[in-house]
Amino acid sequence: MSFLTLKALHIILMVTWFAGLFYLPRLYVYHAMLDNDPQGHERFKIMERKLFWGIMTPGGILTVVTGLAMVFIYHDMGVWLHIKLSLVLLLIIYHIWCGKLLHDFKYNNNHHSHVWYRWFNEFPVIILIPVVFLVIYKPFSG
Repeated sequence: MSFLTLKALHIILMVTWFAGLFYLPRLYVYHAMLDNDPQGHERFKIMERKLFWGIMTPGGILTVVTGLAMVFIYHDMGVWLHIKLSLVLLLIIYHIWCGKLLHDFKYNNNHHSHVWYRWFNEFPVIILIPVVFLVIYKPFSG
């Protein structure tokens, strides 16, 4: 597989992962706003589960796998990449936290308001911006 093919796959998978990272917390916002609507709660639980396990988690895993493959095959280990990988680690922690929140909703144990989820939903954007700039400009490299 060529470097450009691997890079294209990495970008496609990253977009898939971020779609989930952006949308799942938005579903949590609306789910947290529901009051006495058992059918609505069940509908959100299904959407959240399918998004997390069917799109977001495979996208995240494959993003990390293709990214590490590029690192190991092409040995591009500038300081910029160490910073990027640190930010990706934060995204992985955020992803796991989203899974914990999914579990809480599944068992009707949500303790956060829709306003909290609105703020929680902003975190991936805060990570995406520096990651894109690091990849484009590759500062701190030789």
